[in-house]
Amino acid sequence: MSLVRYAQSLDLFVAVARARSFSAVARRRGAAPSSVVRRVDALEAELGAPLFLRSTRGLTLTDAGQAMLERASRILDDLVDTRAEIAALAGLPQGTLRVSCLPTFGRRHILPWLPGFLTRHDRLAVEMEFTERLGHPSEDRKDAVIRIGDLPDSGLFATRVGTQRWLACASPAYVAAHGAPEDPAGLSGHRLVDKTRGMIGCWRPLLGDGVAAVLRCDDFEALLQAAEAGIGIAFLPDWVAEESLARGRLRILFHDPAGRADPIHVLRALARASVPVRLFTDALRDRLAERGLAG
Repeated sequence: MSLVRYAQSLDLFVAVARARSFSAVARRRGAAPSSVVRRVDALEAELGAPLFLRSTRGLTLTDAGQAMLERASRILDDLVDTRAEIAALAGLPQGTLRVSCLPTFGRRHILPWLPGFLTRHDRLAVEMEFTERLGHPSEDRKDAVIRIGDLPDSGLFATRVGTQRWLACASPAYVAAHGAPEDPAGLSGHRLVDKTRGMIGCWRPLLGDGVAAVLRCDDFEALLQAAEAGIGIAFLPDWVAEESLARGRLRILFHDPAGRADPIHVLRALARASVPVRLFTDALRDRLAERGLAG
């Protein structure tokens, strides 16, 4: 096995080890599961040791696989960091910029300005991962991860680009039919829509556990559409609702009584941001400022 093929196999092995699934990795990469299995088989044959215990219940790392995961992750992270450092020294926005963020945030606050960004920097490509999972630049081998809320002491480097605030909102039709509560105490008897996972439940910080919602889903975009359709009252981040409010599809009932102002950060693993990361961060900060979401 050539060194290039070996490095490619390491990347595939790490992806399978983290997902604990051949089929999940195959779906993300647009490959057949059998192709992923064959490449892992070839790596095991090259090493002379099994890396996974395979059963109908899933994949489990062997001792050799666990050792390989730890070493391979560091090697691949070093390769990514080296590429970013060299690009920063060269001062050229080129290569592939890998970014992770919440799906609704990406659709509403990155995709609208991305065409112009790529036109201005035509040697740069962007690879987006839209996920509800909290990403980590080093572990997920991303150049930048957009995270909302207070940050743990993780050894990562953060640039604040905006602020998230919460508000209760409903459609004009819902208000006409059911009235407009002015604070959480007035919500008794009203229909609520809520989130099932990620960022905890939208209503939970205000109303506690056991919120009686007529609709729960795991996507902010769907909650927004449900509120616009008059299904119930939603408690949403302002970056989700701001366009619907501006167009009159929703109206604000009340703001977060706790007055929370959650920071929006771009996280990176390197102390010195590469040129692509710096350009991306500046563009996102400008977008959020234009929408009234600045820090």
